Amino acid sequence: MRHLLTYLLCLLLMACGSSVQEEKEKQRQAKAEDMRRDSLAFKVGVTPTLDCLPFYLAQEQGIFDTLGVDVHLKCKEAQMDCDEAMRSGQIECMVSDLMRTELLRKEGVPLQYLGATNAYWQMIGNRKARIKDIKSLGDKMVAMARYSATDYLATLGIDSVKPSNPVFRIQVNDVQVRLMMLLNNEMDAVMLPEPQASCARHNNHPVLMDSRDKDIRLGVIAANSRRIADARRQQQMSLLIKGYEMACDSLNEKGVKHYGFIIKKYCHVNETTVKALPHISFPHLAPPRQKDIDRTKSPKWRTS
Repeated sequence: MRHLLTYLLCLLLMACGSSVQEEKEKQRQAKAEDMRRDSLAFKVGVTPTLDCLPFYLAQEQGIFDTLGVDVHLKCKEAQMDCDEAMRSGQIECMVSDLMRTELLRKEGVPLQYLGATNAYWQMIGNRKARIKDIKSLGDKMVAMARYSATDYLATLGIDSVKPSNPVFRIQVNDVQVRLMMLLNNEMDAVMLPEPQASCARHNNHPVLMDSRDKDIRLGVIAANSRRIADARRQQQMSLLIKGYEMACDSLNEKGVKHYGFIIKKYCHVNETTVKALPHISFPHLAPPRQKDIDRTKSPKWRTS
């Protein structure tokens, strides 16, 4: 009887071991298939901001699927993460700003512009710190991301009024962290895009500067020309642009608030922030203006 129990136990252990190995093999095969599909897909680096909304909408509403193009959105919390993904060849294109993309070009990354976006940025002061204008920022801290549109715009605003005391520009790359530092009274002012700027304004933090008032358009979609050189990638990119512009048409027709559920999902904001969003139009892709590209040639936007 004892031998029979031992025999049965051995059979059970062998069966379990075989089952575990089979499961591991299935997982390995599934992972390999996912990697294969990802390598063939057109990969786009995006951040939780409204300039990426047409991509989110096209993905969620099945527009890319209808067009027959497999698009994988690589969601990053900071633009610098998109930069690194572009440098290392993990993505074909990304939503960014001219300050960052022109710097990448100087580093040797072969970027081409698919078009400009509607991105804008606001410098928003902390109401509890009683920051009502940029002149009040002397001896205060402003959160921005180095070598970016926020860096350039913060420098431009500060230099335009020349506060009597130095303004300390603090590098905070994650836009969500920047917003929370303002809401938690850990920062005197921050540079924010939408929808984070709407959240800050809804909480009664004052706008100190708006890039639109200065006729500055730095938002851009850039692709790695080396990774999209072959005919298959060119076809994917053509369909990507078509899907993007179809999503823009839908946003312009129905308004951004109609797609609040997508904004909440990808931008990590609540219903209150969605309701506070202003009217925003999404134009079809057109090349960035030369005068905006020329702004990147000035060394003043660079932080030391």
